[in-house]
Amino acid sequence: MPNYTTSYSKKPRKPHMRRDDNHLPSARRRTQRKPGAQYLHHSQGFGRNGMNLRSRRNKQRRPYAIIAIACAGLLFVASVVWYINRGVTVSLNGSDVSVRIHSSVEQLIADQQLDYRAGDLLAVDDSVLEKRGGERYSVVLNGEQIDNDDLATTELTGGEELEISGGRDEYEEHEVAATEIQPTLEIKGTGAIAYVETWGIPGRSEVWTGTVSGKTADRGVVQEVQNCVVRKTSVSPKDGKYVALTFDEAPSSYTSQILQILQEKGVTATFFLQGDRVEANQAAARQIADAGCEIGSNSASDVDLSELSGDELRQQLTQGFETIANATGETVALLRPPYGLFSDADWAQAMDLVSAVVTWNLDSGDYLLPGADAVVESVVGSVSNGNIVFMTDNDECGEQMLEALPQIIDQLQAEGYEIVSLSELVDTDEELAEALDLSKVKMPEGAVLPQLSPDEATNEE
Repeated sequence: MPNYTTSYSKKPRKPHMRRDDNHLPSARRRTQRKPGAQYLHHSQGFGRNGMNLRSRRNKQRRPYAIIAIACAGLLFVASVVWYINRGVTVSLNGSDVSVRIHSSVEQLIADQQLDYRAGDLLAVDDSVLEKRGGERYSVVLNGEQIDNDDLATTELTGGEELEISGGRDEYEEHEVAATEIQPTLEIKGTGAIAYVETWGIPGRSEVWTGTVSGKTADRGVVQEVQNCVVRKTSVSPKDGKYVALTFDEAPSSYTSQILQILQEKGVTATFFLQGDRVEANQAAARQIADAGCEIGSNSASDVDLSELSGDELRQQLTQGFETIANATGETVALLRPPYGLFSDADWAQAMDLVSAVVTWNLDSGDYLLPGADAVVESVVGSVSNGNIVFMTDNDECGEQMLEALPQIIDQLQAEGYEIVSLSELVDTDEELAEALDLSKVKMPEGAVLPQLSPDEATNEE
């Protein structure tokens, strides 16, 4: 590497004059050069001459840089313009055509020079008021009919399927006098489980009065009514042997002992809680929920729901559900009506409050206090696959139930039955499980309660 050095001292010194005053100190230092050393001159990159050289070179290169930037900008603008105006392909009446992206359907019709016969303008009685005064084009975009007023604002971005044909006939502007057709109620089937299979959707009939022709026409039913169907059925397990144990009128002073037996036996059950008893024994109600047992409502009090008016019925159900939720923290929609009585009128007046009404198809008869052995025989001697067993959790039946319950569980399990909750029992029937959710009401938007005839409205069976 060349041995370069500077022609000045690295440590600045104060200037001083020679004695003869003829030379400055810097002049003297310039004369003192080391033998064999190479020195850089101003022309080699230091000083004003080097700076001027770089400045001249930069000025010479500047026009080329400006031209390059301008070209890049033009290329970018051209790319943006191309992208905004690029062509895309759509399907028109089964054939692919190219259109500018974001073109409207109206522009496509103009570009393709489509010419179809417009529909006629009709009076309310279907007579022709004006030929070709109706819809200009019939346009179906991706399977959906497009109104002619929207053709100018409906944009195409590529890949759409359009069917364009002659316009449809249109009716004159008219006033409508509509009559709503209320759905009726039909109960189908038999069994211990009842639920809404088909919700009622109102129909509609209309009478039109034309504002141009002045004519009036009864257009009849313009929307068919969908009547409500309540389905009653029983559980048919696809595989295995299952039975559900259910307790009414809970909770009681014996509830915690019943829960202990269930826990010791490793089984679960469904408890239908009575609102006024829940209020009197909230701790027992919470124990049922904490034990993982399924909960339903036995109404707010022990009354025959079929004898109540519509408002009284809804109050009983709502109060019962709310009391359970306040005590246990669980939202409940499953109902077992007291005495198993729930009329057609009850369904019509309150089906939007219940997920299902579940009674039983095997009665233990424990409320008759026949003794523990008789209760065990009633259940085990009559059980069949998919049965819902009725039992009672109250203070009158408590001692009897504590004696009978362990025997019932042991003997059912010895016969190969699996003891499950109601929801688990429903899940063993694939068709029923798909149609029914015991935990919530599934009333769709637009559905209404069915209308009863005057005789049905009396709420008498």
